[in-house]
Amino acid sequence: MERKEIRMKFTDTHAHIYSKKYDSDRDDVIRSAEELGVEKIYMPNIDVESIDAMLEAELKYPGVCIPMMGLHPCDVKKDFEKQLYVMEDWISKREFAGIGETGLDLYWDKTFFEQQKEALRVQVQWAKEKKWPLILHCRESMDETIEIIRNEKTEELTGIFHCFSGSLEQAREIIELGFLLGIGGVSTYKNGGLDKIIPELGVEHLVLETDGPYLAPVPHRGKRNSPEYIPLIARRIGDLLETGLDEISEKTQANSQGIFHHFER
Repeated sequence: MERKEIRMKFTDTHAHIYSKKYDSDRDDVIRSAEELGVEKIYMPNIDVESIDAMLEAELKYPGVCIPMMGLHPCDVKKDFEKQLYVMEDWISKREFAGIGETGLDLYWDKTFFEQQKEALRVQVQWAKEKKWPLILHCRESMDETIEIIRNEKTEELTGIFHCFSGSLEQAREIIELGFLLGIGGVSTYKNGGLDKIIPELGVEHLVLETDGPYLAPVPHRGKRNSPEYIPLIARRIGDLLETGLDEISEKTQANSQGIFHHFER
């Protein structure tokens, strides 16, 4: 009996596909990603201004481009409460796949760090009330983000530490808190550090992401990232774990479906 080839499926759990950087070829990028097995692209919101473009992408690519709602820490300024008010109105009117991306960022500008923490705590409450996953940005602020999540932790609070690049100890604490680790292009970087961490963790707590248009994997590093590169990231994880791409596909799909179960159609 002839065996049928099983087409591997993937999910990009974090890509800004609504970004202006895709305006010239968004249709082609999404078509190419789908041909490579990427079924869904979860879109993190960043501020009030990005909402319209994100929802337009959802409308144009139904069931593929899936929106989340949140205020990015780099966009927390003096008016952050007004932005949160608009977003809270949105989540009262319709479902989103998650709250995010939110979190903390100490890389660029520390001026509004206290406001970042306040904004994060507000969005944590939304996630708990809605029972939606929380999508966390934690650049140069891993310990500070973990501390807030630890203090706010309840049974219903879960989510993804997006673009994880921390230590093994931090990874284990995140897993203990019931969160998943978002693994992207950094896993392919020579000095990214994940080559030592992923083999210690296995694939059970990982999801795939690109963070497109940022942080493209090797061999595209330095160029625009794309959901098309999810299979490259999956293959890198498979190499690190000495397992087949089919297993990485199967398990990361199960993980992403589990975290976004309320929005899976």
